[in-house]
Amino acid sequence: MTPLTRRIVASLVAALVVTAITQVANILAFSVGNQLKVEILDQVSSYFLPAVALFAVLIFVAGFAGFLAKRRFAWLVGLVSAIIATLVGTTLQVTAQGQAVTPEILTGLFSTLVSLNMIFVVAGTVATATAGVTIYRLAQAFRNKPVARRVALVRAPASTLADGIVTHIKRQKVDLELADTQWDGYVAALEAAGWKTELVEPRDDLADSVFIEDSVVMLAGLAVITSPGAESRQAEIIATEASVRQLGLPVERILQPGTLDGGDVLKVGTTVYVGLGGRTNGEGIRQLRAIAKPLGFTVVAVPVTKALHLKTAVTALPDGTVIGYLPLVDNTSIFDRFLPVPEAEGTAVVILEDDTLLMSAAAPKSAELFRGLGYRVITVDISEFEKLEGCVTCLSVRVR
Repeated sequence: MTPLTRRIVASLVAALVVTAITQVANILAFSVGNQLKVEILDQVSSYFLPAVALFAVLIFVAGFAGFLAKRRFAWLVGLVSAIIATLVGTTLQVTAQGQAVTPEILTGLFSTLVSLNMIFVVAGTVATATAGVTIYRLAQAFRNKPVARRVALVRAPASTLADGIVTHIKRQKVDLELADTQWDGYVAALEAAGWKTELVEPRDDLADSVFIEDSVVMLAGLAVITSPGAESRQAEIIATEASVRQLGLPVERILQPGTLDGGDVLKVGTTVYVGLGGRTNGEGIRQLRAIAKPLGFTVVAVPVTKALHLKTAVTALPDGTVIGYLPLVDNTSIFDRFLPVPEAEGTAVVILEDDTLLMSAAAPKSAELFRGLGYRVITVDISEFEKLEGCVTCLSVRVR
């Protein structure tokens, strides 16, 4: 199902539910007001049928335009749509009786908003802002169920890799030939573990583009295209978005002035920790929270001042334990369970299976610690990427 089709379905379901609730509330109110006479049901249903039909169309259009995603917009949408629907519906009833629409008739039509049509307007407004928003969000969340696949996006190093940004460490000379060899070894390790790698189009004018993790965040089968905090990296998202769309994934985006790097996003169960620091700002976190909430995720902001990204300082084991190198972590109390590692390069692990980790060969003590916890550990040499503040998580994005 395409993103367009999914939005149409969500809007249609929300419109049908909202109009059904509105009509039922309207009929019940008139029935009670007329001492529950059965004959009133047909009369009310027939009289309000044009208004109901138009109201459904207006709510559908509002949903398609995205106004049902935010409750603060939905209140206004419901009120305006209900007023328009009842005025048009009542006008049709008047003209159907052969009456001309005179100024006096128009005045009478508007007066129905506080009499005959008041229940419809109130019920329609409340139903839109409550049931409409809820149904719309649920429909969007339902269509983003995880897709059963084991695919990892990767991007080959640019010939300009050595010009990549360095922020928290001293710049070192990068061996481009060795970097290419190490990248091949990294990809081979993913494929040997059963992950099919999809190559995102490389670009030599984007020095940091090998660190593909920063350009997209995966949330329950939804691809969130990021808004990189470094201006020189903003063009990296173009090819990444093209690749995730080719995989048939639904897409959302973080938009300026919000900034968000994927390296600042750590998922632990249904909790999404997001690093607030040099590359990710508060507006980027706010936008991600709005995207993640309907999917069942809770976003927790984490201060990051001692490392480039949150996942430079911490990642997590399959059991949810957050691991990190203490000199790089601002506040360990934010995490439910925290385990310190003995080496800076030991902070980053890629979960290949529930019992298998991929990590840097530069952290043998950390690898031994994880083996002692019952994990199978696969190590790869990524020294040239570590010179640019990269780690094993930066070099791929698993589609899960």
